[in-house]
Amino acid sequence: MRQASEPVLLADAPAAVTWDGCRLPGPWLVLKAIELAIQRAARLGTCTVVIRRSHHIACLAAYLKRVTDQGLMLVLACSDPNTASVAPFGGLDPVFTPNPLAAGIPTNGAPVLLDVSTAATTNGLTNRLHKEGKNLPAQWVMDRHGVPSDDPGVLFTQPPGTILPLGGKDSGHKGYGLSLLVESLTGGLAGHGRADPREGWGATVYLQVIDPRAFAGLESFKHQTSAVAAQCRASRPAQPGTAVRTPGENGLALSAQAKQQGLALHPAIMPVLGIWAAQLGIAIPTELA
Repeated sequence: MRQASEPVLLADAPAAVTWDGCRLPGPWLVLKAIELAIQRAARLGTCTVVIRRSHHIACLAAYLKRVTDQGLMLVLACSDPNTASVAPFGGLDPVFTPNPLAAGIPTNGAPVLLDVSTAATTNGLTNRLHKEGKNLPAQWVMDRHGVPSDDPGVLFTQPPGTILPLGGKDSGHKGYGLSLLVESLTGGLAGHGRADPREGWGATVYLQVIDPRAFAGLESFKHQTSAVAAQCRASRPAQPGTAVRTPGENGLALSAQAKQQGLALHPAIMPVLGIWAAQLGIAIPTELA
């Protein structure tokens, strides 16, 4: 990761912008791209920024609400052409990363905040559970022979197994298709991806801001999205006592709870933060009682 520079402008349409991220910090690049896309969308109705050679951009859902709060829609996707851990449907050899796809959709109430992997699970979860000696909640991976498994250890054999596409053995053609879509939006539009030599862990990013005001209008947009969200919540629960939620609703509730009561971290996080805090001379936050 480079620590200081600016992205290089490769193309400007002006509703379509392409940057070389120069392996700068992913979250910084994405926030900078969101700011530009919001400015352009106010004038053009929409703006798309694609970034080649970004570093890792972390959790896609974390970017969405800052856009929906402005009555705008955000579509965000990323891939990592330097890594392959997900097999195409019907194959044994990995081609893709989990290729997440996210969208933030404003309504008259809580926004819909969608963040899904186009694979059955993520590299982060499988790595962590493997280190902890635990299994996945379901058969989201397959071994090198193509046998489905809930053991993340099959990804660490030689030759390794792979993560299954979203839908698994039954309907993984759907996740496979979505993976190809993300590849075209990221590596395809950025002109840099799996056809190029690997450069180390990173990301290729697709980011689009859409202003409903340029279409049928913001109120009409929110009237429609709010009605759909309300109809989803009104659907009879399949499990008694468990209401139907819209994507992101639980995350927003957890965020509000964390602001009131503090944030619970996974036990593996603080030891790693402690190492960096010592190196940078930053005090470790004290544990809340």
